[in-house]
Amino acid sequence: MNEIRELSESERNWAMLCHLSAFAGFFFPFGGIIGPLICWLSRKDESEWVNENGKSSMNFQLSVLLYVVLAIPLCFLLIGIPIIIFLGTLKVVCIVIASVKASKGERFRYPLSIPFIQ
Repeated sequence: MNEIRELSESERNWAMLCHLSAFAGFFFPFGGIIGPLICWLSRKDESEWVNENGKSSMNFQLSVLLYVVLAIPLCFLLIGIPIIIFLGTLKVVCIVIASVKASKGERFRYPLSIPFIQ
């Protein structure tokens, strides 16, 4: 499953950018979704590798957003706070791992990701 693929440098860079652009969410509202969406839509027709990584990144970002929205009411019971901290940490770690793997041409499957976009 972790086979290394023969890809152009441009394909690997755009796939990596699909993941890294999710960090925009830490600076701009909905940047974690808009960044990967722009990268994915701009190159999805040119490369299957970028298309695959863009969909993967989008699915994970949408999943994390859903989990955070569901955890917010739980903050009143105090259990939501550690859940949100866990989700934030998971998001950062997974984005870094996915970016490195995409730049090497290796597949990465995000944990807890719901396949919204097929």
